[in-house]
Amino acid sequence: MDVQGIRGVLPHRYPFLLVDRLERQEGDTFVCRKNVTINEPFFDGHFPEEPVMPGVLIIEALAQAAAVGLAAREGRTDGAIGYLAGIDGARFRRKVVPGDVLELHGEILAYRRRLCKVAAEARVDGRVAAEATLSFVFQD
Repeated sequence: MDVQGIRGVLPHRYPFLLVDRLERQEGDTFVCRKNVTINEPFFDGHFPEEPVMPGVLIIEALAQAAAVGLAAREGRTDGAIGYLAGIDGARFRRKVVPGDVLELHGEILAYRRRLCKVAAEARVDGRVAAEATLSFVFQD
């Protein structure tokens, strides 16, 4: 799924759309991609002399990727909004900087009614940059 398809699934728009492509979705697993460029607006202030993607935005990218992966698994294109309800075990292992390709991996652990739980991992060049278990609630 390309960015146009993602825009049909997610309500986010620039500068807060943090998923560029759904690379694959197989069963409960998915992989999305975010190309990190120096043109990202957050790099102006984080940090001007050493641009680093904020950890909270890496988590947000994982959350958006989870919504895309779930929508692909369920065949949904209705743009239902999932609200982040919990972040467990978040760990940050390496910096994400301009020029990196953030691979957003996830496994849907549970999806019942309006609740979803996803084990998520952000990787750069195959190395873990961040990981967390994310919980969501979807509006009716």
